[in-house]
Amino acid sequence: MSLVSNADVYELYRDAWGIPHLRAPDALHLSYAQGRTTALDRAWQLEVERRRAQGASAALLGPESVAWDRFARQSRLDDTARRCWEALESGEPETAAWVRAYVDGVNDGLAEGARRDGRLTQTPAPWDPWVPLAVWIATHILFAGFATKLWRERVARALGDDAVTLFATDGPGTAGSNGWLVPGDRTSTGAAIIAGDPHRFIEDPGVYQQIRLACPEYDVLGLAVPGIPGLAHFGHTGTAAWAITNAMADYQDLYVEQLRRAEGGATEALGPDGAWEPVHRHTETITVAGGADVEVEVLETPRGPVITHEAADGTARTLSLRYPPRVRRDLGFAALPALLRARTVADIDAALDGWAEPVNVVHAADSLGGLLHRVAGAVPLRHPANRLHPVPAWDRQYAWQGWADTPAEPVQGFAVMANARGIASPLGVEFAPPHRANRIRELLSGSADWSPKAMADVHRDTHLASAAPLLALLPEPQDLTPAARALRARLLAWDRHMDAGSTDATVFSALRTATVRRFAADPVFAELVGAPAGPEVFHPWLYLVPRIGYALEGLLTTALLPGLDRAAHVRAALEETAAAQAPDTPWSEVHRLTPWQAVPDPDATWPGLGGDHDCVNATSSVPGFTDLTARASAARYVWDLARREDSLWAVPLGADGVTGAPHHRDQLPLWARCELVPVVTDWSRLTKESA
Repeated sequence: MSLVSNADVYELYRDAWGIPHLRAPDALHLSYAQGRTTALDRAWQLEVERRRAQGASAALLGPESVAWDRFARQSRLDDTARRCWEALESGEPETAAWVRAYVDGVNDGLAEGARRDGRLTQTPAPWDPWVPLAVWIATHILFAGFATKLWRERVARALGDDAVTLFATDGPGTAGSNGWLVPGDRTSTGAAIIAGDPHRFIEDPGVYQQIRLACPEYDVLGLAVPGIPGLAHFGHTGTAAWAITNAMADYQDLYVEQLRRAEGGATEALGPDGAWEPVHRHTETITVAGGADVEVEVLETPRGPVITHEAADGTARTLSLRYPPRVRRDLGFAALPALLRARTVADIDAALDGWAEPVNVVHAADSLGGLLHRVAGAVPLRHPANRLHPVPAWDRQYAWQGWADTPAEPVQGFAVMANARGIASPLGVEFAPPHRANRIRELLSGSADWSPKAMADVHRDTHLASAAPLLALLPEPQDLTPAARALRARLLAWDRHMDAGSTDATVFSALRTATVRRFAADPVFAELVGAPAGPEVFHPWLYLVPRIGYALEGLLTTALLPGLDRAAHVRAALEETAAAQAPDTPWSEVHRLTPWQAVPDPDATWPGLGGDHDCVNATSSVPGFTDLTARASAARYVWDLARREDSLWAVPLGADGVTGAPHHRDQLPLWARCELVPVVTDWSRLTKESA
């Protein structure tokens, strides 16, 4: 039964951008209001996310979704959510009631939301109370990049154990972010400013929802994840604010399993004590719109669910996935309502002590001058080899041995988080190159009088420091044809900014593409060529060209590949680019946004962008593969701790998830220019709607 029989117990207001501001008499009714409003605005998105979390998206979206559904079922995402929900109900009943109120709101709003959106021909099935937990797990299951361990293993076989981290970088499929905290002694108001942007694959509707949640207990605004109550990642309570980036921690393991069929037909796995242990086994059916049903065998050993029966090279093998939520039966959801109640940095810090998934670096500040820079999340203690590649399940030395302490450090000067090595280094293996973090520090050091509006200049910066190693290998002019000599001079005179209107940026990208492709064709990488084997869900981590594209800077300078003639490849790439005689084209004409849509809109037009994957304005192309960008800032925010009403934010599309609605894509032009819209806190400036 719903928490309330109608929506009269809360008030819904919207600002000029259609952003919902909700007011309710207590926290439970406010959670209900958030769920119902999200269903009204984003019923289609909620239906897609529920189905993805439950491994049932192919029934809606067709055969292309079977690969994900198979992985979701084999890794037991929905079952893990149920287990976490049961633990939440018994251990944190108040939090469970708060989550249930959100689900009640979703269920009460789905019918009306479906009527607004022509993509839904019938009212979606109601949500079970654990669906938000399932959505959260499905959203973050690939964040720690465990599939990279399959790539490292493949690299070690081809190039030797010393090369296992040769391609180490913020690779395809992972999620990054920028974030920075400017203390009050460097701002125009004397109070801290927190700003940044999470980098995610851009989706339509957007993955973040601007929203305000107000009740007598608190009044908080921030960026919600549709389908999840509260404001998990980015929020401002009026006197305190927080923001996160991906810590790049390694907290999921792959185990090589030995299975056998026992007497009576049961399946067993060889355990670390040398004894054969029971394996859970059953089959499930994936319904496919426009296709035949697909049977999926679901296995689980004492380490975790079996996610593949073959390795990246096609060799028959069984791998299980061990991930903290399934082991701990905890997602840290109790932190979500605690964050909404936070008034100080100490409150935020205490709330995040219970954080579990995913592992984040956090910045927080309050109006009293409190500052926080810490890591939050659950990382297992285990053998160092677990972090690098799959390890044998039958060897006790690779078992988990408890949980790591999460680092924290004092804020001295500016605090910057951009997925590079730093505070989270002890917890990870691969981190982003330092360029974004270094550039943000450089820009912030240029002033001691920062204002919220000035932060847009940091967001939009397009300097590409990772261009240096490639440009440094350009051959001497006497060794080149006249056309290549002229191109060399042009590139060396370039300011190394990937500005939207820059034709030099386009030419540099063409050179980079030619270099990546020539590297990929070199015999030294011959064993890494070819389409990956194994589950399709892991393929973005296993293709050679993208791996070389993202790791090009390191491959240009490493001593681990003496047989790779870098100079010859760069010379040939320069000649190839010069001979192409491409017309001068602004970067934004080829570097265009291509967001993911569950059902593509053939009439949609998407803007060209500045920036690139190693710029602060991190609009990520895939060097060597495409100049188009599918990954960029999924939101931008500036939290002012002096006056919350001077804070700013923006999302790639808009507040409404319904195609063609006035606020579906109204922020897109501003977002493309790295501009932000004002946060509105004065209720008298908002328009009240019928809830």
